Amino acid sequence: MITTFKATAKKLKDGLQVETNSRGFKILIDEPEELGGTDAGLNPVETLLCALGACQTIVASAFAQLKNFNFEDFYVDIEGDLDPDGFMGLADVRNGFQEIRYKMHFKTNESQEKTEAFAHFIETRCPVGDCLENGVKLVSSGVIRD
Repeated sequence: MITTFKATAKKLKDGLQVETNSRGFKILIDEPEELGGTDAGLNPVETLLCALGACQTIVASAFAQLKNFNFEDFYVDIEGDLDPDGFMGLADVRNGFQEIRYKMHFKTNESQEKTEAFAHFIETRCPVGDCLENGVKLVSSGVIRD
């Protein structure tokens, strides 16, 4: 069964600030001052990196017991390469990330082999990682003038 997730993003009055909302939870997104924002929050691409790390962390936590994998602590370092000149219209380069890299850190007594196998499982189950790796169809549902 397909589940439809919904979110809204609304421009605020200050700079480039945007308030996003899903299920009543809000995130303030902005741009750094050097890109025209007020630096009041993460920018959209930083939020994307955080979403990937959060998704991998949730998968690790949700499936550890089922996969008989024990860990005390887990975190992910994520970085991505993006040329802002594409977004700014200053160069004919891709607007988005050219590459995203991540490193999973486990505090565990499990073997290296078992840890790597569990990391691979996380990679194959993470919905955000799947969207990034395989792309997703973006469909405009129209433009509305209020």
